[in-house]
Amino acid sequence: MFWYLLLLWGGISAVEVQRPRGVPLSKRPFYEENKPFTCLDGSRTIPFDRINDDYCDCQDGSDEPGTAACPNGNFHCTNAGFRPTFIPSSHVNDGICDCCDATDEYNSGAECQNTCRELWRKEKESMQKLAEIAKEGFLLKQQLIQEAKRGLEEKQTKLGEVQNSKKDLETNVEALRTAKEAAEQPEKEAKERHLKELLGGVDKVNTAAFETIWSKIREKYVSESNTDGPAPVETPQEEVREPVSDNDSEPYPDDDIPEEEDEDEDEDEDEDMDDGDYKKEISFDFGPSSEFAYLYSQCYELTTGEYVYRLCPFNRVSQKPKYGGSETNLGTWGKWAGPEGNVYSVMKYEQGTGCWQGPNRSTTVKLTCGKETVVTSTSEPSRCEYLMEFTSPAVCQEAPDLEVSDIHEEL
Repeated sequence: MFWYLLLLWGGISAVEVQRPRGVPLSKRPFYEENKPFTCLDGSRTIPFDRINDDYCDCQDGSDEPGTAACPNGNFHCTNAGFRPTFIPSSHVNDGICDCCDATDEYNSGAECQNTCRELWRKEKESMQKLAEIAKEGFLLKQQLIQEAKRGLEEKQTKLGEVQNSKKDLETNVEALRTAKEAAEQPEKEAKERHLKELLGGVDKVNTAAFETIWSKIREKYVSESNTDGPAPVETPQEEVREPVSDNDSEPYPDDDIPEEEDEDEDEDEDEDMDDGDYKKEISFDFGPSSEFAYLYSQCYELTTGEYVYRLCPFNRVSQKPKYGGSETNLGTWGKWAGPEGNVYSVMKYEQGTGCWQGPNRSTTVKLTCGKETVVTSTSEPSRCEYLMEFTSPAVCQEAPDLEVSDIHEEL
């Protein structure tokens, strides 16, 4: 918005245009001196000398732009040297200085000072600071984009490696399973032969009792079976590990991984966790150039008088009492919800903990340009609906190179 103001104000020269008090330049053609005036709503036509005569003739108040006669009228503050604006006509000559050029108190006796140039100086300084923040933030954004690009390439490479490793693991597991079945086959055959030849078949035997007896004589019959067939394959002593399915759980932080565990187990577990996590992260919408990717798996807190608010982008928002108590879920990640053309300016978190006899809590996060990534404020505009203000360099846009020395000089 401030870029628009700079462009609007730049290069305007001081030109005085005669018109009734309280009328903006844009409406000057409707007020032609010595010609009948037609109310702007078209309701009636009156002589021009009844403009600003302190009596309301038009229903829309357009005949009294410079007095307080009409309750629905508007007075135009020229504010030469600053920004023009409108105030309700009822504020004209009420003893309070509303226009920075003091034009609204022309007949009240109020001692108003023209503060327009001072206001412009302060606003110009503020806009220059915003421009500097936008410039630095945009440079940081470019770094974030490059980091996200490298990170995405690394994750895609790692995902391919993990998937290939899992395929190899599945092949090895199948081979071990086949070897195990082959090693157990002689015993299985001996067991069946003993049941059939000596005890008359499985239907005529107490299975539990047979298992007890079999454990004592199994070596004899396995040996007999081995004389008639190939030597059994020794069953591998190492544990046969089944492939682990993908999951969407969050990875542990580096300092939370137990160092005492076997290194090979750690690698297998990390690969299983990373597989699902990489797929989830790669599929996320992190902005047009993935500039918001750095927020993934991070959390940011803001402490107020009563609560500690915690925002974990693309995950959830929570609230916890400052002096102890359970955490309340204020919503889980829903979607980008900004207006058309700026959709990445708002985050929506939905389906949080339900309010007592009310809806589920939800949070809207408004993002603005800043050099730092931080939650700046929280509020609850409506019951169970929260609002967070969040600054990030990922939001910053390239700032135009503008001169801000010119000021508004409409007279």
